[in-house]
Amino acid sequence: MIRITLKKNEERRIKSGHPWVFSNEIHEVAGESSPGIVAELYDASGSFIGLGHYNPHSLIAFRLVSRQREDIDSVDFFERSIAGALAHRTARYPGLATFRAVYGESDFLPGLVVDKYGDCLSLQLLSAGMDCRRQQITDALRRVFNPAGIIARNDVAVRTLEGLEEKVELLWGDIPERIEMEENGLRFQISLRRGQKTGGFLDQKQNHLLLRDICSGKNVLDCFCYTGGWGVHAASFGAKSALGIDISAQAVAQAVINAGLNGVSDLMRFEECDAFERLRSLYREGRRFGVIVMDPPAFVKNRRNIAEATKGYLTVNRRALELLEPGGYLITCSCSFHMGREAFREVLTQAARLAKRDVRLVETRSQAADHPVLLKFPESEYLKCCVLQAV
Repeated sequence: MIRITLKKNEERRIKSGHPWVFSNEIHEVAGESSPGIVAELYDASGSFIGLGHYNPHSLIAFRLVSRQREDIDSVDFFERSIAGALAHRTARYPGLATFRAVYGESDFLPGLVVDKYGDCLSLQLLSAGMDCRRQQITDALRRVFNPAGIIARNDVAVRTLEGLEEKVELLWGDIPERIEMEENGLRFQISLRRGQKTGGFLDQKQNHLLLRDICSGKNVLDCFCYTGGWGVHAASFGAKSALGIDISAQAVAQAVINAGLNGVSDLMRFEECDAFERLRSLYREGRRFGVIVMDPPAFVKNRRNIAEATKGYLTVNRRALELLEPGGYLITCSCSFHMGREAFREVLTQAARLAKRDVRLVETRSQAADHPVLLKFPESEYLKCCVLQAV
């Protein structure tokens, strides 16, 4: 264990509840350090702040794990922490088989994400501290969940910022090539080995229910449809038709399967295409929709490309508003943390002006409750979901 001392006045943010210390806030590191090592954190006056993981090669140099003096390296510690995170989910979603079981800093396990898909677990080790403790984490997960298999979806670019390799690893048991998950009573087939994120997207499950009251008898357009989550919900809630578009052939093929699993194939069509181009051609064809869903991947990967990403959000939302029938609804989302809530609303305001549509904001949502937001850690809130109506 090493000792980290902060520069004078640099302790204010972390003492107020934020769990990160950046490299330029550190005055001194005492002891021989290595990526992921346990460190004690002290302020400039020598007062103990907490324990966490230190990575000398990362901009986020220290991630707070505990404000108590305790063994944060043991299987027992991880078991208690994971069981505590699970208690929140089971209270909020009793009987649910698929959900996010651990959400990093919001569950006081920075750099660790665990998603439960039935009796299989898919996790991401996003920091050197958690990557060093994969065995303790695996053992703790086996104690808490007794899963059939545990897979690490560590094929994410953020690991390179920690000096870690991108790869997919089987940590325990067996993971089938494809599994079936249930969401809001609907069935979806996914791949934990090759799907996006940890295999599926679990953060929109409550937002999908927005369609229930607005899509009956309507033609629905699902842009960036991935494996058909929004579109299948719309068809199941009484839509007249649902068109899903996505640039990924693999995603479109899976969306077709998911429509069949839910008996709505006759109501749905899917196209492999570039959404930006297809939105323009749909307008030229005179197509109009009663409901449009815009749920693109994260356009803003970092602060440096905010301007370019803002242009992308502006374009797709303008085109979507141009395609809306009078009184129609646009459900539009951003999963980019760097695109703030107010900035996203400003983009939508500009899109409405360019589309020459009068639009009202009906409702705003965030991520599902199994992705809780730590108030003193704004980075834990990333999803914006706005319901707009053309009037």
